Amino acid sequence: MNSPQSADSRRLDRRSAIKWMLTATASVALMERASMAAEGAPKVGVGYGTDPDLVKIYKPGDVWALTFTDPQRRTATALCDAIIPADDKSPAASKVGVPDFIDEWISAPYPGHTDDKRTVLEGLAWIDEESQKRFGNNFADLVLKQKNAICDDICAFGKAKPEFKKAAGFFRKFRDLTAGGFYSTPEGMKDIGYVGNVPTVDFAGPTPEALKHLGLA
Repeated sequence: MNSPQSADSRRLDRRSAIKWMLTATASVALMERASMAAEGAPKVGVGYGTDPDLVKIYKPGDVWALTFTDPQRRTATALCDAIIPADDKSPAASKVGVPDFIDEWISAPYPGHTDDKRTVLEGLAWIDEESQKRFGNNFADLVLKQKNAICDDICAFGKAKPEFKKAAGFFRKFRDLTAGGFYSTPEGMKDIGYVGNVPTVDFAGPTPEALKHLGLA
């Protein structure tokens, strides 16, 4: 019989899994953009006013009204931190404003964001109902083991039982938003070792090793 320590050593830690999934999600997005480019320019949406000034710094709620009620925000915060908890390298998702990011995202008036809004709000309602049914408390009030028990049932869409499929679709979307919000912060970038967006005095060009790897040297 394996010891708990040996079992843990084989388990992919949650933060590593999030990094892997975020990379996969980015790859899919790039393929979708390439497909759209091949089909021609996308149709221009109408009816939602002027886009915000993308070089201005806004606070949550400055551009459009936010969506989350206090109970929804509390549940979203707990779920964000269940997906990306604090560790010895970086803080939990909620500590770097990820719930605000998700609220801002689903509040945007664009068609795709409106779809995400419905998915997220229905999912947050479901996860609190499921928490009440199983443990007699809302999700934010559960202990870690109880939170994980619910998340384990919905964290893998392809393996989810039929009764959990819709909730698994919600979790997939919410996990993507959580990862996207977290890893676009300075803390998240540091966590994955991203060193872009840093000015340098000069650039000597690719290293000999890089050129050799590309077959250019």
